[in-house]
Amino acid sequence: MGDGLRTVRVVTADESLLASARAAVSALDGWEFANPQDLEELRAKPPAPGDVLLLDGGMAHTNVYEACRALTGRTRCRTFVVVDRRNDLAGPIAQFCGATGTLKRPLTAGDLRAVMEASGLREQPGQDHRGEEREPVLPEAMLRDLDGEVNSRLISALVDPETDLFNYAFLNYKLEEEFKRAKRFGQPLACVMLGFEGEASEQVLRELSGIFLQTSRDTDILGRFDLNSFLFLLPHTGPGGAEVMAHRVETLAQEAGLRDLVGDPLQIAVGISSHPHPEVAKREDLYSRARAAFLAARQEGGGVVTSA
Repeated sequence: MGDGLRTVRVVTADESLLASARAAVSALDGWEFANPQDLEELRAKPPAPGDVLLLDGGMAHTNVYEACRALTGRTRCRTFVVVDRRNDLAGPIAQFCGATGTLKRPLTAGDLRAVMEASGLREQPGQDHRGEEREPVLPEAMLRDLDGEVNSRLISALVDPETDLFNYAFLNYKLEEEFKRAKRFGQPLACVMLGFEGEASEQVLRELSGIFLQTSRDTDILGRFDLNSFLFLLPHTGPGGAEVMAHRVETLAQEAGLRDLVGDPLQIAVGISSHPHPEVAKREDLYSRARAAFLAARQEGGGVVTSA
């Protein structure tokens, strides 16, 4: 800010959270309060380095963890998710999705001051804090408790509730991780985008996800991308192996007689891309080529298309 103050920006429509945040910020020297209307305003006017961003974990119609992932790399400020006091799982999930951490509601000046100090932010106006991008917490470490057992409650927060496949946030992380691994060790990696037109019932989605699991290996990463499409990452697999899996999914879905909400048969469309490839230099290339092939297959009314 031009007046030497840094800003705590709170994205919420909850009046009680706004009130506690405003009171907490007013007790801190060198800080001022702001309430952006929504995430689009943040993208249009990113916070300055050294500012603090608080996202309401209970925002309606918004997955706050996916919002954290979307903001990662676009803002250079520290980001915290504000959650209920009883929510003990939010911290590692928030960090996994790119946030600095969490704060518990109702907010207090002491709590806010403590996380600022822990993050290297002090109540001294004008001090420059340069935010840096960092790798998300590795899920292998995050998903296990002190006894080494898998934390099933935490895993449930990273999967799509309708299909039990991984959700978009986890897919986004794994796409980067698997691509880096494949590139570093010179291993093949296939990216498969699969979907259908229209909408389907939860029962049909579960039957379809069962087919996905039946045709995959334990090392494959299967996730739901959006309402009617899915994204698979197949390590140690070239385009030929991905095509075999895709055709098997297509055949089994037809044999199961799966239909959408209006009663039409599901026409499965599949797009495949792979690494290594001369036009795949980064993870975005791998994804965009799979999506382009998927859209081409869907325009043809279904089937499998492999990017050239």
